[in-house]
Amino acid sequence: MTDRKKAPLSLDLDNKWSYLKTHGDDAWQEFPSYLETIVPRALSVLDEWGWNITWFLVGKDAEITDHHDILRSISDAGHEIGNHSFLHEPWLHQYTQPQLIDDLGRAHDAIGAATGQTAVGFRGPGFSLSADTLEVLESLGYKYDATTFPNALNPIGRFYYLRTSNLSDEEKERRSALFGTMKDARRSNRPYEWSLANGNSMVEIPVTTMPLFRVPIHFSYLLFLGGKSQVLAKLYWKMALTMCRIAGTVPSLLLHPLDFLGQDDEPDLAFFPGMNIESSKKLDLINQFLAMWDGQYETTPLGPYVDQLTGLKTKEPDLMKA
Repeated sequence: MTDRKKAPLSLDLDNKWSYLKTHGDDAWQEFPSYLETIVPRALSVLDEWGWNITWFLVGKDAEITDHHDILRSISDAGHEIGNHSFLHEPWLHQYTQPQLIDDLGRAHDAIGAATGQTAVGFRGPGFSLSADTLEVLESLGYKYDATTFPNALNPIGRFYYLRTSNLSDEEKERRSALFGTMKDARRSNRPYEWSLANGNSMVEIPVTTMPLFRVPIHFSYLLFLGGKSQVLAKLYWKMALTMCRIAGTVPSLLLHPLDFLGQDDEPDLAFFPGMNIESSKKLDLINQFLAMWDGQYETTPLGPYVDQLTGLKTKEPDLMKA
């Protein structure tokens, strides 16, 4: 199709240890990794579609020398590299500004050293964002943030996560704003600019949710539905794409490593929704969803997509102050 609009696609490269840490499993402290499995697998799928996308990397993984070759293979394949924080803590919005300067700066430097590419985009772990985070990103020369997630199911997702975790009461309190609030669900579903205190601005690219209903449409959610019913998942995805087209919303969607991994790959992550599906079935499903996406949109990384945006509305960063 020659009239397809360009739409950004990204992948948050959360590693095995970050899932275990967020779940409250002590095994995370050994920093177990599945990068050697997920990266070649995801690169192969993307190469088959002929796509370059944005990969948001975690600084701690980039700091580990043994990961450098596999992470460098992402940028060598022509993909854009973004910053996903250093420690991947979903309570990043609780960090003080000095803590943010340290975390984001360390991640920025480690990611650049590992991949040979300077990040100019950021996504907060667990969709966590604060006004201070935006200011630190701007000081590092970043041109866009891609964190906000206007999802009406945020409180339900948080309840499920906390109920099934191994966290102490104190740790659960730290995660009390995980995934965002109902206020976040009412945020714009389209790109806009944050007005910063120093007079500058930063582009915000929300993770798109279904127009009107504000429920998730990213691929991890589709695979969760697909584990219940493939027919339901495909109908839901078709409805989402139709609603975006009617609303004039160009979707910005994201992938996660577990979209490419099944229970046969990582039985330790059986607690995560959608990990009851075998990898072969999951890859077949994800390719079916991607085919429906490709039928309507021309896939692009976030950076080039941001560069062609014009006439964006400006908003005050009514976010948490650290």
